[in-house]
Amino acid sequence: MLPVVVVHGGAGHIPKERAELSTIGVKEATRTGYAILLKGGSAMDAVVEAVALMENNPRFNAGQGSVLNVKGEVEMDAMVMDGRSLDSGAVSAVRGIANPVQLARLVMEKTKHLCLTAEGASKFARSMGVPEVPEESLITDYAKMRWKKNLEPDANPVECQMGKMGTVGAVAVDKDGSIACATSSGGMINKMEGRVGDTLCVGCGGYADNNIGAVSPTGHGEAIMKVTLSRLILFHMEQGKTPEEASDLALTYMKERVDGLGGVVVVDPKGQLGSAVYRCHGPLHSKANSTLGCTVVNTLLSLYKSV
Repeated sequence: MLPVVVVHGGAGHIPKERAELSTIGVKEATRTGYAILLKGGSAMDAVVEAVALMENNPRFNAGQGSVLNVKGEVEMDAMVMDGRSLDSGAVSAVRGIANPVQLARLVMEKTKHLCLTAEGASKFARSMGVPEVPEESLITDYAKMRWKKNLEPDANPVECQMGKMGTVGAVAVDKDGSIACATSSGGMINKMEGRVGDTLCVGCGGYADNNIGAVSPTGHGEAIMKVTLSRLILFHMEQGKTPEEASDLALTYMKERVDGLGGVVVVDPKGQLGSAVYRCHGPLHSKANSTLGCTVVNTLLSLYKSV
């Protein structure tokens, strides 16, 4: 079964005119991550590269396609976690960085900390030689349009979220059986300046443990944090549940306990896959294994296969 990589492009309502290109982007990220694993690359290499590709794709709410905060600015969060050692790295509220997920990996590998934020993260990026990009290059016309619509007095928050999916992420198992996860997000449309969501929080926006499995979620960040969704799923797996069963249990609990919506992708050390959605607006994810089969779930949860 090994190696395996599972990628999701975020939960959100995807208009028909944007769905096809979003699907192509998820497939590209999945195939790229899988190619790295086939060449002997690590699970961490695979998930970081897969997520970086989606950060470079304006169709997703991460990196170049990030939604804007209430001031019309981009503030991004990202995290990675290595299941071998439980080492993790994260950044929050970063600006002017094309690939926050790569910076999160540097935090894990080059510092003694788990998370750097805002200007501190920017200073660290400069010290590591990470190039800064103009903030305008990360702001799309589509993001501006959604931001402006949400500023109107009679704006419908639900309608304004349409067309912009949430957090993106990936989980993987490499040929050695090691596990990793990576998650990246531009956050919520018109969020308060300085708002931090679940993405960078270990156990919330992701978790990876070689003894259990790896999780990358997407959805309502505040709800995910309240139930520590990623770690909750792995708790159920520790109790003998399959990845899919554990995902269903945790997402159902989040909905019933805190009225939270979301979706997840999960993998265990043997490469067993699980993905689940609970009343989530338009999940989109893709998975690839040794057959290089890609499966995409669209807003209607219909299955499509492309080999």
